Amino acid sequence: MQLIQIDKTRYRKHLNRVIIGCGLALAVGSLAISQTLIALFPDESGSHFHWNLLGVIVTSISIGWALNKYRGHDYMTEVVYVWELKQALNKITRKMAKLKAAGREGDADALLAIHYSYAGSRLLWQLDDNTITMDELAIKQAELDTVAAKYNLTLDAKEYNEAILAKF
Repeated sequence: MQLIQIDKTRYRKHLNRVIIGCGLALAVGSLAISQTLIALFPDESGSHFHWNLLGVIVTSISIGWALNKYRGHDYMTEVVYVWELKQALNKITRKMAKLKAAGREGDADALLAIHYSYAGSRLLWQLDDNTITMDELAIKQAELDTVAAKYNLTLDAKEYNEAILAKF
C-alpha cells in the first residue's frame, strides 16, 4: 500500500458524516426492529432484552453490509484509505519487536518496514491532528536513519511491500 497525501478537510468531513450516519442508523434501526418485535411478540414478564439485542445485531450487520458495499464509492475514498492504512500499520506493529531486532542486524527489509510504519504513522497523526507524539516519532526516525546509514541503506516508503513481513 502506497502512502499518499489526502485532503485532510475532505477526509475529516467525510469521516464525521460516516460516523454520525452509522450512529444514527444504529439507533433508529435497532429501535425500530426491537419495537416492532416487541409489539408482535410481547413478553408477559416485561423483559425484552432478546428483542433489543436482535435489533442491535441486525442493524449492525446491515450497517456493515452497507459500508462494505459502498467502500468503492468516491465519497468513501479517504475514509477507506485511512482504514486500510491503519490495518497495514497494525500488521507491522504486531511484528515490531522482531523487526527492530532484525534491523539492528542490518536487515534491509526490517528497516524498510519500520520506515514505512513511521511514515504511515506520521501521515495518520497529521490527519487526526495528533501532533503531541510527533516529537517522539522524529526521535525514532532519527535513530532509524542512523542505523540505515550505518549499513549504507536508503529507505523509501514507496518500496515497501506487505509481503516482506512474512519472514518475521
